[in-house]
Amino acid sequence: MDKKKKILILGASGFIGNSIYKELCNYFDTYGTYYSNKAFANNKQFLPYDLEEDDIFHVLEKVKPDFVISSLRGNFTAQIQAHTHLIEYLSKNSCKLYFISSANVFDAYSKFPSYESDKTLSESIYGRLKIRIENMMMRMPKNKIAILRVPMVFGNTSPRIKELKALLESNEPVEVFPNLIINVTNDDRLMQQVHYLINQDKTGIYHLGSTDLVHHEEFIKEVIKRLGNYHPLLKKVFTTNKDRYLAVLPKKNKLPKNLRITYQEIIDHHLMVD
Repeated sequence: MDKKKKILILGASGFIGNSIYKELCNYFDTYGTYYSNKAFANNKQFLPYDLEEDDIFHVLEKVKPDFVISSLRGNFTAQIQAHTHLIEYLSKNSCKLYFISSANVFDAYSKFPSYESDKTLSESIYGRLKIRIENMMMRMPKNKIAILRVPMVFGNTSPRIKELKALLESNEPVEVFPNLIINVTNDDRLMQQVHYLINQDKTGIYHLGSTDLVHHEEFIKEVIKRLGNYHPLLKKVFTTNKDRYLAVLPKKNKLPKNLRITYQEIIDHHLMVD
């Protein structure tokens, strides 16, 4: 029997990182880092890690992972430093890095959806950070890295849904972008996809969003309907007069059918909100 793969999730106390941890911990020898959420302090699989103060080398040396999944958030300069050290570790050890990137690496391109081999270009600081880390990774051997580009992530406990519910309950306006065409995902499907990729030892670039596209306004209206009997005040934000895209679709690296998802399935998922 193969020895269990050892996995380290950086940012395992955050929404996405923790979803992935919960999915993987029953199948692999899974570790995670936390920063401020002391609820994880008693979990032997979790290690404290302060992005701005601690050197990631110490965590890596302690765990000696086969896979690192980076879902870090926080200070951008510190993130770049951490990933520089991560890549240095990768070059000297038998280890793969899975980086949770974002559709924002394409936010300067607005006329079409984006595919895996499209050139990245971003107007946002967040998108440019992700590009910088992606570019560092691209200099590594292809069999050591996986870049997982993810669109907006929803889910019953997601920050986006929590914020939406808070706005609805306090009768605050909800921002929608009528001209923005997106694809979306949720935590449940994303963690299953990551599980599959690790199981299959996959590397390369993956676009992990819904297989179809929807206008942001239409999507948010549908989700609100699922959340309850609200009559929201919608604040329409027009960044351009024409439709623009912020969507990542797969062309080359398609996942099996059972791991794909449509935006309608994500909307239907919110029937389960307590």
